[in-house]
Amino acid sequence: MSEVDDAGDGSGARPGEGSDAGSGGGARLGGWTRFVTARPRLSLLVALLLTALAVVAGSGVADRLGSGGWEDPTAQSTYATKALEREFPASQPNLLLLVDAGAAAVDDPAVAAEAKRLTARLATERGVTGVGSYWQSGSPALKARDGHEALIAARLTGDEKTASDTLDRLAPSFRGRSGPVEVEVGGPVAVRHEMQTTIREDLTRAEMIALPVTLLLLVMVFGSAVAALLPLGVGIIAILGTNAVLRGLTEVTDVSVFAMNLTTALGLGLAIDYALFIVRRFREELATGAPPRTAVGTTLRTAGRTVLFSSLTVAVSLAAMLLFPQYFLRSFAYAGIAVVLLAAAAALILLPAALVLLGDRVNSLDLRRLFRRGKPRPADEGAAWGRMASLVMRRAPLFAVATTAGLIVLGLPFLGVKFGTADDRQLPSGAESHIVQQHIRDGFPGSPGGGLEILAEGAATPTQYARYRDRIAALPEVLRVDGPLVKGDAAYFTVLPKGEAVDEGAQRLVGELRAADAPFDTSVTGTAAVLVDSKHAIAERLPWAAAFIAIVTLLLVFLLTGSVLIPVQAVLLNALSLTAMFGAVVWVFQDGHLSGLLDFTSSGSIETTLPVLMFCVAFGLSMDYGVFLLSRIKEEYDHTGDHREAVRFGLQRTGGLITAAAVILAVVMVAIGTSRVANTKMLGLGIALAVLMDAMVVRSLLVPAVMRLTGRATWWAPGPLRRFHDRFGLSEGEAPEAAPAPAPEPGRDKAGARG
Repeated sequence: MSEVDDAGDGSGARPGEGSDAGSGGGARLGGWTRFVTARPRLSLLVALLLTALAVVAGSGVADRLGSGGWEDPTAQSTYATKALEREFPASQPNLLLLVDAGAAAVDDPAVAAEAKRLTARLATERGVTGVGSYWQSGSPALKARDGHEALIAARLTGDEKTASDTLDRLAPSFRGRSGPVEVEVGGPVAVRHEMQTTIREDLTRAEMIALPVTLLLLVMVFGSAVAALLPLGVGIIAILGTNAVLRGLTEVTDVSVFAMNLTTALGLGLAIDYALFIVRRFREELATGAPPRTAVGTTLRTAGRTVLFSSLTVAVSLAAMLLFPQYFLRSFAYAGIAVVLLAAAAALILLPAALVLLGDRVNSLDLRRLFRRGKPRPADEGAAWGRMASLVMRRAPLFAVATTAGLIVLGLPFLGVKFGTADDRQLPSGAESHIVQQHIRDGFPGSPGGGLEILAEGAATPTQYARYRDRIAALPEVLRVDGPLVKGDAAYFTVLPKGEAVDEGAQRLVGELRAADAPFDTSVTGTAAVLVDSKHAIAERLPWAAAFIAIVTLLLVFLLTGSVLIPVQAVLLNALSLTAMFGAVVWVFQDGHLSGLLDFTSSGSIETTLPVLMFCVAFGLSMDYGVFLLSRIKEEYDHTGDHREAVRFGLQRTGGLITAAAVILAVVMVAIGTSRVANTKMLGLGIALAVLMDAMVVRSLLVPAVMRLTGRATWWAPGPLRRFHDRFGLSEGEAPEAAPAPAPEPGRDKAGARG
């Protein structure tokens, strides 16, 4: 890690880097440098005022976020759900009261009298409709098999926040002992409410864990406590600014509460990445004797340009989630793009202003002296990375094949992935709503609350309804059909599948119900129908999202490198770096391995949108590190024309930086992964694994091995594209006016690779 702070090792600015001469891009960046450093105190004061406004604007954002968003708003199931809520509210209960009679039976007169009293009382409450119970209907689906528990069902009206407020008001007065029975509160609205509360509490705890550990790691990386505080400050500004953005978005669209976790993780992680890169380059320039303003100028022309490029690649990956209709995924795009751009803006505007004011004091308070006991530091602490790069390139075929094979093997469990929906099992096993739903799953017939509803629209006779009911009751996956309940020209049927609410049989049943002949228009909804529609929406848009990420990434990396082959390598190797994450997600969270150690309940499936989210986030972060490495390799290649030396130098100069950044980001993600909500745990731990695999395996082993095998051909581009890059491309370093041209080679370059 400590390679980051060896400002005096002689590997600072290379010839031509500090010159203001050069391309028009250099002139533009010179103007930008003057702009951000002209009045540094004023810049920091304005930033402080804006941060204070962001704190005010973003206050209470968590209370306005939703906990759903997995459904496709244009799907048949969504249409049917809204129509049933409007016409038949009792068909869509979202509140369940589990009434436990203890040793008595639910049909005991005293138990029945108390249950009826509770049912009648619930029906009189404001914001409650569609109240029903076993003691009213006698439905066997509402009575446990052992006869000691039964259900009262109702619907809390309004949007998520209104229903949540109603639950807060009602739950304390119904929960607990009531005469001869014990009442527990469950149902979808209780699950959502408890999930929101848990996520809020877990996020606060994660921040309390991540901030001090991150600060300690930064002190270890930089040595200087002053330098260590700068990246942390940039991260906090990015997080507070994004909270204000999310608060504004809640006025016009739905935003998922899960997006708060991404805001914290990326806000700290990326801000620290960018600040690490800039502060490290600034300290290198100071070590060459440059005054602070000159050092900042060179830093912005080099590292600053790379940070800008890197932020664009991450934002592109996150923007792909806007192509999906589920607001769960779109929320992560909103939060991710905002936090990435704010982190980059803070790193490129506020951080240079602070560095101008600090000057050499950026190296103050070197706390590592307390532990060195006077031992001298090595002359070049990055030399180990250079030696490793040389070793990898000498055995390039071995490292390329072995690393690729290992990553593929780690990803094999993903071939057995099963997609499902998020339910109460996301919550800790001791959560009340989880306990209620588990009782229902284990003790009640036909998964009450997990059935399918069929909305029938159009005039029909009782005989036609009866024939249709008999037709669907004969389907092999159907346990029982209830209904119809008729209101005007509309009616609905409830169909209970034989198995679990969202298993393969229930999903097949959705297709069979939608294909069944009927003398009226039908729409099918329910948990399994929502899952089927969500899977269809993702499968339909996934190729477009993948193509968007690939095409824009190829273009951005080409603008950075001027090569045709490097962008293709970057996309393929980045995708390969994610295999371990996807394999671990299935092996751990779907199959339940390590569930005891990690304290979660496996549902036997992966929520449909999670792999898409994890891919977009992890791919963007991989590109972040890829840009850091490639920009330094490109810079050295432009100066020397020596392909092998450029790869060695690039890894030597960025290996410690990338590793330090990856470890710090992994710490933040692991802190997020301590959440008691399984999806958040999966997101945090999965991305932490992906980041570490990318930095320590792909960037350190696979990239240099592959670049060694492709040799000088790595940098090839056809004439028109080369001219396009000369005019519009970007690179970290400013090329000197007379950069040495690569010597012609008959067959091999200095590294021995064929062109």
